[in-house]
Amino acid sequence: MKNTFLIVLIFSVGFCFSQKSKEVSFLFMGDIMGHGPQIRSAWQESSKEYDYDEVFKPLKELIGSVDFAVANLEVTLAGKPYDGYPQFSSPDNLAVACKENGIDVLVTANNHSCDRGSKGVIKTVKTLDKLSILHTGTFSDDKKRDSLNLLILSKNGIKVGLLNYTYGTNGMPFATPSYVNLLDSALIKKDVLKAKENEIDKLIVFVHWGAEYKDFPNQYQKQYNKYFKELGVDVVIGSHPHVIQPMIYENDSTNNTEFLTAYSLGNFVSNQRERRKDGGVMLRLSFSKTKKEIKISNKEYLLTWVHKFKEAGKNHYQILPCAHPLYSKSYFSNEKDFEAMNTFIKDSREHLNVSNQELSEGIPQPRILIEPHPPEKIKLTIKRRKVLALTKEKNRRKRLKPNKK
Repeated sequence: MKNTFLIVLIFSVGFCFSQKSKEVSFLFMGDIMGHGPQIRSAWQESSKEYDYDEVFKPLKELIGSVDFAVANLEVTLAGKPYDGYPQFSSPDNLAVACKENGIDVLVTANNHSCDRGSKGVIKTVKTLDKLSILHTGTFSDDKKRDSLNLLILSKNGIKVGLLNYTYGTNGMPFATPSYVNLLDSALIKKDVLKAKENEIDKLIVFVHWGAEYKDFPNQYQKQYNKYFKELGVDVVIGSHPHVIQPMIYENDSTNNTEFLTAYSLGNFVSNQRERRKDGGVMLRLSFSKTKKEIKISNKEYLLTWVHKFKEAGKNHYQILPCAHPLYSKSYFSNEKDFEAMNTFIKDSREHLNVSNQELSEGIPQPRILIEPHPPEKIKLTIKRRKVLALTKEKNRRKRLKPNKK
């Protein structure tokens, strides 16, 4: 009897193990901008170098908790003179901070790819190569473009392909040998068919498109999105509008296919402070694979808000996860900043709760977020506030205490 039970147990365990799915996780972020005030804020007089670490620090553990974190680098790394709009060139240390805080992949095809001409395109790509940061969308050599175009991200026996395109480059052309992937239906079809020859499990297209500051996709986006779906693309991630647009998940059980679109993730970090432009969403999802199929799982969005504050006459920037309790009212030295973040949260939830399809908001887990590190003066300000609040409460209780005489 014992032997029979042991055999059944071994069979059951073996069967469960064989049915267990493999998984690979992704986190997608929107536009990484580099406006003039951001560049100036990164300059550290003490070390005589640029440092962007504090910008990404509040999200470091969250970004690092997935297998692949992907963001849109909407600047060139073309060297000096460093400047923001309209022709962006940021210090290389912006990319260094991205890598050190967990971002694995930077897509580079966007309307600012050619801001510093073909030389800027080439230098940006070479800088990312030097830093060992994965990338696609722009290329230093058009002859090598075919072999470098499809970026394959592989883990746990799952192969995911990534392609990147932009609607244009602000009228600034690129010249041989540099190359920028433009939205062109014939080119995209050729790329997708070639990608599928690599026996990938899923295909993602990160695309720069749409009208700036519009909450909903235009007809141009919808038409191209339909085209991506017809070609067999699995996930489409959008950027460029600098505000959040809807996320749509479609599951066709009849044909056993699924299709996910995030029309615009908004700004990941920028100097834009107007309502709706001061934050964005991160899209987190996983691909789960069994012997029978591979499906999108654990799909959700996470709201982020750019905290811009002044300390000792200098601007500072931090990307904050909105839903985390660390960033309550007591965290902010200026109450108006807390109110602005809450306005962004309210606007975003009202928009997405109505417009999204099958994608809801996730909550960053406290265990994967580190304690933020604002400047020392802000830490002291928060501490003084707490002491003052305790003192006021003690004085209030004394006043309310009945007189025994």
